[in-house]
Amino acid sequence: KRIRAHVFLCMLAYYVEWHLRQKLAPVLFEDEERAGAEKQRKSIVALAPRSQKALAKQSAKLTEEGWPVHSFRTLLEDLGTLAKNRVQLRELSGEAPPFYVLTEPTKFQSHVFELAGVKP
Repeated sequence: KRIRAHVFLCMLAYYVEWHLRQKLAPVLFEDEERAGAEKQRKSIVALAPRSQKALAKQSAKLTEEGWPVHSFRTLLEDLGTLAKNRVQLRELSGEAPPFYVLTEPTKFQSHVFELAGVKP
C-alpha cells in the first residue's frame, strides 16, 4: 500500500508540474509554439527546430512584455521568497498574542500567479 501511495503521489506531482509548465510557459524557456516548429522538422528523428519566439526569449532572457525568463526550477526559487512570518511582541505587561505578516509579492511574482490562475 505504501508503494502504491508513493507512486500515486509521484504521478500527482508530475501532473501538477505539467499543468504549471503549460500555464507558465510565457515566462519559462519553454517553446510555446512547438507545434509550428514541429511542422518544420524534415525527419521524425531530427531535432525539432525552436520557434522564433522561443529563440528570442532565449537570447534576450526577457519575454516580449519585458518579464524575466526562468527555468522551472529558478521560477520556483523566485516564488520561494514569499513567506508568512509569525511575530511575537513582548510588552511590559506580559506577552501580546502573536500575529502573522505576509511578504508582499513582487510585480513579477504577481504576474506569475495571474498566469497560473492563483490568487496570491
